[in-house]
Amino acid sequence: MADLSALKPGIKGEASFCVTEANTAIAVGSGTVPVFASPMMVALMEAACVDCVERLLPPGHLSLGTELNILHFAPTPVGLTVVATAELVSVVGRKLQFRLEARDEREVIGTGLHSRVIVDAARFNARLAAKNSPA
Repeated sequence: MADLSALKPGIKGEASFCVTEANTAIAVGSGTVPVFASPMMVALMEAACVDCVERLLPPGHLSLGTELNILHFAPTPVGLTVVATAELVSVVGRKLQFRLEARDEREVIGTGLHSRVIVDAARFNARLAAKNSPA
């Protein structure tokens, strides 16, 4: 098994971007109002998780998202910046759990939990290639 000792609860990651027309609910097809889209918030939260742990993984390993439990409870208009933070709260074998928060320049807009699993990149890519081959 790979050495995962660098992964300790309490480490944090962050990701941010400015909301544009391209990441509104209208643009991504998740709604009919010109506000920050929930799927984009989820992607930003996952990016914060990647920022939290990828640099600490053993060579040849990566993390993959497996479960999300997200609340998106406040709108963000175009022009404001959203910052997502992730805190690693649990490491059980290859399974990681994160506490998430997203906030714009005015308030917290979303929270949640996210689980990821650490995998061997070569094995994962071989499995993906096999699935992509003609049956």
